Amino acid sequence: MKFIRKRVLNGEIVAGVYLNLGSSLTAEMAGLAGFDWVLIDLEHGSGDYDKMMHQLQAVEGTSAAPIIRIAWNEPTRFKRVLDAGASGVMVPFVSTVDEAKLAVASMQYPPQGIRGAAKLNRAAGFAQNFEQYFSTANEKLLTVLLIETAEAIKNIDDLAAVDGVDALYVGPLDLSISMGIPNQSDHPDLQAALDKVAAAARKSGKAAGTMSNPKMSPEQLVERGFTFLAIGSDGGLVANGMKKLVESVKELKNNYYE
Repeated sequence: MKFIRKRVLNGEIVAGVYLNLGSSLTAEMAGLAGFDWVLIDLEHGSGDYDKMMHQLQAVEGTSAAPIIRIAWNEPTRFKRVLDAGASGVMVPFVSTVDEAKLAVASMQYPPQGIRGAAKLNRAAGFAQNFEQYFSTANEKLLTVLLIETAEAIKNIDDLAAVDGVDALYVGPLDLSISMGIPNQSDHPDLQAALDKVAAAARKSGKAAGTMSNPKMSPEQLVERGFTFLAIGSDGGLVANGMKKLVESVKELKNNYYE
C-alpha cells in the first residue's frame, strides 16, 4: 500500500484528481499519469463498493495513493473502505469538534479509536500482512475533513486542533451554498473563508486543501497556503474533451451546409 500522510503533514504539495465515473480504466490512467493521490468518490460519484474495489486494484501498480470519499461520517463506512485498502478517507460535512473526533476515532484501531479489526481483507494482505498493517495503520492512514458549512468555518481553529486530523479540505460549492452565496467561487466572503482554513491549518501543523478552478489556479492556491490540491476529475476531463471535439467540427459543418 502507498501512504502519503507524512508527506501531507510535512507540507509537501501533493496533487490529486477526483474519480467520479466509477471506472477502473480512468483510475488506472490517473495513477499512471503520475498524480500523488486519487480520490475515489463514494459520495457524489457514480461508483459503488464493488466498483471501488476495482478502482483500488487498478491504481495498485501505480504511484498514486488511493483516498476514498465516503458518503457520511459513520463508523461502518470507514471500516469498509479501510479494509478494502484505502490509504486515507475524506469525510464530508464535518462541522463540529465532536464530529471531527468521531471521524478520527473511526479511522483508528483501539485503544486510540473504535475501528474494528479483521484479518481476511485486502488491506491486511488477506491475513498475510495483518500484524504489520495493524501495528502501523493508525500512524499511516490519512484523515481529511471536508469543510463545507458556515458552522465549520466558525469552528475552524478547533477542528484543526483535533489530534488525528491531518488535512482540512474546502468543498467550495457546498460551502458557498451554506454561506448563502451559492456557486460564487470568487465572492469575498468565500475567499475570506478559504484564508481562514489555510491559517487554521498552518497554526495547528495540518494541511489545507481544495480544488483548483479557472479563477483559482494551483499556483495561486499554493501561494495562499493550500498544499493538498485536487486539479480536476475524470468525469470533467472526459466531458470537456468530448465538448471540445464537437466544437472542433462545428465550423466545418456550418461551412459545409452554407
